[in-house]
Amino acid sequence: MELDSFLHQLHFDTEKIYPPDWNVDWEDAPLPYKLYRGLPEIPLTTEVPLTLKKRVENLNPSLEELGHFLWFVYGLTQCSQSTLNDGTNGKNVSFTQSLRRFVPSGGAMYPNELYVYVKLDDAPNGIYHYDVAHHRLILLREGNYDFYLSRSLAKSLPISDCFCTLFISTVFWKNFYKYNNFSYRLQGLDAGVIIGQSLEVAGRMGYYPRVCYQFLDRSLNHLLGLSQQEGSVYVVIPLSMKPSITCVDNDQKREQVVSASELCTEVPVLNHASYNRSKRVLDYPMLKKLNEASRFETTQSFVKIKKHNREKLPLDTEMVLLPFTECFSYDLASVCRKRYSPDIDFTLGKVSQTQLSLFLKETFSFTYQNDLDDTQGQVETRVSLYGSFYNVEGIPDGAYSYDNGTHALRRITQGDYREFLQSGLTMPNVNLYQVPLCMHVVGDKDHRKEILGYRGYRIQQMEAGILVQRLLLVSCALGMGGHPLLGFDSKQCDELYRIDLKGKTSLIQIPVGHSRPRAWLRGSLLS
Repeated sequence: MELDSFLHQLHFDTEKIYPPDWNVDWEDAPLPYKLYRGLPEIPLTTEVPLTLKKRVENLNPSLEELGHFLWFVYGLTQCSQSTLNDGTNGKNVSFTQSLRRFVPSGGAMYPNELYVYVKLDDAPNGIYHYDVAHHRLILLREGNYDFYLSRSLAKSLPISDCFCTLFISTVFWKNFYKYNNFSYRLQGLDAGVIIGQSLEVAGRMGYYPRVCYQFLDRSLNHLLGLSQQEGSVYVVIPLSMKPSITCVDNDQKREQVVSASELCTEVPVLNHASYNRSKRVLDYPMLKKLNEASRFETTQSFVKIKKHNREKLPLDTEMVLLPFTECFSYDLASVCRKRYSPDIDFTLGKVSQTQLSLFLKETFSFTYQNDLDDTQGQVETRVSLYGSFYNVEGIPDGAYSYDNGTHALRRITQGDYREFLQSGLTMPNVNLYQVPLCMHVVGDKDHRKEILGYRGYRIQQMEAGILVQRLLLVSCALGMGGHPLLGFDSKQCDELYRIDLKGKTSLIQIPVGHSRPRAWLRGSLLS
């Protein structure tokens, strides 16, 4: 199958990407985390703070603080047990257990792994894996790799000023075993919500992150000891105590083109053993083809994206100006502990215009440094937010797009579309009749392929994930909940929002509203 056809079906005809005889072997499921064997380990403190406070001193954080950062970003935070009823009057009830983290993940598979390049006073410099199962660091490669990393990323990026560099990798098999080829779409989104959580936690702790989507894949995988047949680094996030991690020669051409092949010869190969529990790992040829097509082999592939011009609206466009509200703040740690994804738990309640205004304004009230543009990155320049509203005070029921620049809603069509959206769910595990806000993250259909190639698809999914995580945290802080869904009819939503002919498409659906307490057993893993 051609890659373009595969990506089209991945979004619009998902049933075609599954083999006709596909069955999930639940008994041979991999672990939701990676385990290395026989390597030096550094335990991280389990005395995690109940709230996050910004550092006052402009000194490098301690190992203890880095442990807090990693735990709030991707650590195991709770265990839960839920019931599964087959509908036979409660006679055949089974239970499912899962280990949860503060970020959502499709099917709680958590296909990503975190690696860090650490330069702290109380730990050896080097490359580590974050072992979430034991909340510890596993030393993979000791030494200083500033020069190697700076040439694998933007050449002028001051890695020497960063106390830590975070690598978010994807392990293909971790969710391919359940979702087959559909896992490729999930992997980018899952990486995106981790980026979003990293930005939130870093900001609360006084760190300054920069998100790097463009790098020499083979050289970084080689540095971390990752087999490119099993997975790959998706994004790199250097962390500094200095306010700006910027490239000093953004407008200058590179003096020297660097290739992944030459960098890989500079450090020895790692052959560390790891364990994932599965006895039989199936092949995933389409994921490997896309991963290979998405690689950057030389720094000549690095690009800058020009900012989109704002869409010109017709003169008869109906705009609903939202009320301006005071600055909204919340305790991130508390919200993370409360947040979960309601499904059948949604209960219809009225949403005030002030709540909606805060919800939309705060979802977009962040910027992040990245290597896609030369500015403090505004995520809405590449993805935007649409929604179908019902029972919102002062807002007629209907479909709208949100304009962050004017803090206003553009009405697309009026009416109650809950039944319409409910009919588009492939698995009706959410009752949209009980949901006042059904949000959609929207992006370009071509995922900037003409600029970024096939790498543009996973970058788009990651930027959508960043916005999703922000939206979920804000909705929880406002006393509501959100449930990210990919099992919806994107063609149907594109027609509703009249974006199908504009080269846009709905990337993910997030019902948002009030909910009743879920019937489950849940235990915190906070020490």
